[in-house]
Amino acid sequence: VTGLNETYTMDDLWAITLWGLKTWLYLLLASIMVPAMFGFSLGVSETYMTILVKTLEWATLKMRKNTEDHALKASPSSLIQRGNDSMEKEFEELRRSRPKQPLGGDFTFSDSFYFTRQGIESIVEDEVTQRFSSEELVSWNLLTRTNNDFHYISLKLTLVYGLGVLIRYCILAPLRITLATIGLSWLVIGTSAVGLLPNGRIKTWLSEWVHLMCYRICARGLSAAIQYHNKENRPQKGGICVANHTSPIDIVILCNDGCYAMVGQIHGGLMGVLQRAMVRSCPHVWFERAEMKDRHLVTKRLTDHVNDKTKLPILIFPEGTCVNNTSVMMFKKGSFEIGGTIYPVAIKYDLKFGDAFWNSSKYNMVSYLLRMMTSWALVCDVWYLPPMHQQENEDAVRFANRVKSAIAHQGGLLDLQWDGGLKRAKVKESFKEEQQKQYSSMMVGDDSSNSD
Repeated sequence: VTGLNETYTMDDLWAITLWGLKTWLYLLLASIMVPAMFGFSLGVSETYMTILVKTLEWATLKMRKNTEDHALKASPSSLIQRGNDSMEKEFEELRRSRPKQPLGGDFTFSDSFYFTRQGIESIVEDEVTQRFSSEELVSWNLLTRTNNDFHYISLKLTLVYGLGVLIRYCILAPLRITLATIGLSWLVIGTSAVGLLPNGRIKTWLSEWVHLMCYRICARGLSAAIQYHNKENRPQKGGICVANHTSPIDIVILCNDGCYAMVGQIHGGLMGVLQRAMVRSCPHVWFERAEMKDRHLVTKRLTDHVNDKTKLPILIFPEGTCVNNTSVMMFKKGSFEIGGTIYPVAIKYDLKFGDAFWNSSKYNMVSYLLRMMTSWALVCDVWYLPPMHQQENEDAVRFANRVKSAIAHQGGLLDLQWDGGLKRAKVKESFKEEQQKQYSSMMVGDDSSNSD
């Protein structure tokens, strides 16, 4: 009898477990996946975001009441306060109180102070390195990795933090991992199935619908709250969409509102499986490693794609690396030599709910995704800017800088001239020579004017 009771108990336990899994999947399907497939919401995400915002506001007020003033004062974003004056104006300020030498050109010893100060400022805090580390928050958002400047404050806040850990790791993380797995699996299966159809309008429509559906499921798997602005400027077929780059998740953010043709190198492993499946249903532009070094081949394939007005717009991140969403770094000119219409897009993440920046030198892709799935949410704004064209007598470099400036201005980001490749490389000699030529031409110009 005892053995039978144990058997019944085990059977009941398995039955309850299976019932719980079925209920979980049905709720997941009904409340998240089906709305994501058709692009609407039942209000679950909105309710969660409302509760989250109120909780973070309460935590901020609690910290203000229970901490010393210096703990909550916003540390300056930069140790060095740099001006926007040109080299000529700064030299003019340095020489103002010093008599000019009658002989020996226009050089004065005070000129060396400018270069010395520039060098010391770069050693203390350069404008490049800090763009590849996470930005520190002014106030703690109840995530362990963002409270470097905060310690024990109060019992209530500690209890709320502990409750948040349980919610993020025991409820949200399993839910998000499940959604991401389903979204990626459906993307592989769906695009592979659509790829079997003959080319035509039906295949194109199904391909776009499968891509949108799967990316929306993946976005729900990140608790993404995205606000799209100026949708009338969305990229059109035959165009090139360029955007600032913070994370690989940028692709999910943009593809949640429209379909794009991707450009990139062919990879192995899981990424390779995704690439091979996606290219069967949609004309993405993938290159072998050896082909990526052939600029003419890359330009030709991209030009052929853009010239076909029936193909999806190409999505390109001209910075070539991930930046911490505080600035926009130099755009590679290759994307602007293709021709066609450029559709700029500015992406700005709200750091308060989670840090979207991918520091590839510190975290691999799996670790980064786990960090994102255990954050509160992914909140961002996306601005579609009016289409831009290359002007007459405007080369690719100037065109790229004009587009970059427009994106930086719209997203409230710093517009930097530095190359993102400096993340892993040294400064090019050409840049040093440019500074030398600028100083030399200034001196020669002064000398020539004096001789007149």
